[in-house]
Amino acid sequence: MQRKLTQQLTRLTCAIALVTLSTASLAQDKVTFLTSWYAQAEHGGFYQAVAAGIYKKHGLDVTIKMGGPQVNGMQLLTAGQADFIMGYDLQVLKSLEQGLPVTTVATSFQKDLQGLMTHENVNGLGDLKTKTILVSTSGRPTWWPWMKAKYGYAEAQARPYTFNLQPFFADPNTVQQAYPSSEPYQANKAGVKTKFFLFADEGYPPYGTTIVATTKLVAEKPDLVQRFVRASIEGWKAYLANPAAGNVLIKQDNPKMDDEQITFAIQRMKELKVFDGGDATKLGAGVMTDARWKQTYDFMVGAGLLKADTDWKKAYTTQFVKDLKVMP
Repeated sequence: MQRKLTQQLTRLTCAIALVTLSTASLAQDKVTFLTSWYAQAEHGGFYQAVAAGIYKKHGLDVTIKMGGPQVNGMQLLTAGQADFIMGYDLQVLKSLEQGLPVTTVATSFQKDLQGLMTHENVNGLGDLKTKTILVSTSGRPTWWPWMKAKYGYAEAQARPYTFNLQPFFADPNTVQQAYPSSEPYQANKAGVKTKFFLFADEGYPPYGTTIVATTKLVAEKPDLVQRFVRASIEGWKAYLANPAAGNVLIKQDNPKMDDEQITFAIQRMKELKVFDGGDATKLGAGVMTDARWKQTYDFMVGAGLLKADTDWKKAYTTQFVKDLKVMP
């Protein structure tokens, strides 16, 4: 009797252990990712990774939170309110200068999406010395110093850009900052013919839509960081191939984003090869290089935007992207 009871208890213990192991294997690491703005096609890879179960496949339960004009992503990251944020190289380098423990672990795009929208009579960015250039507050310490240094433009040419396109529509001598899927789309809807020039194609060095984490997370949970990076880049590849699933979640988070604008944005991202161009062509999507980061550092120091003694190599790590080999 005692022997039979012992056997039953052993079988029960084994069954409990198997259930525990099975439950553990199904457990997902919870991750919060904060974007830089309201949901849009330029965030589509992350939404696709949620919608298509790509994060789940990599053992991650990811919550995407939208950024916006009143959201300080870097502050929320360092305060532990987000595990990863959608970042920007100049922002990360400036944060390092200020002593914040953050680093870039991957990039969505090989090119920053900032550019200039002009009327049809402009042939290139070098032809604007007689033009009025509308620059936003955020553009003043980023692309505007680069543009002045590269093309010799005068500070007097700059006027505030208030995200109202009427001054551009009214004056053929005015050009303005733009994103490829936003202002040109609005101009097209208004029947105004325009041209768009991507700064990256003229040598502007920052990456676009990067993934930034704290140095603490990178040091303590490198496996989680690696899985999040791989799943996100796989999400981008899937989104650009068939965006339907990701678009559903984008429109849930941002009901103002309609199918027509999303389609326009995806088309422009493909045309400009922001995901699969540059080094990604041979090294794989998500890749970053020392040379590109050095270019951004040199530009910022030269423009007086960054102290020369800032340790720029701490702004990024290639450990999570060098062996990804997610080929576009």
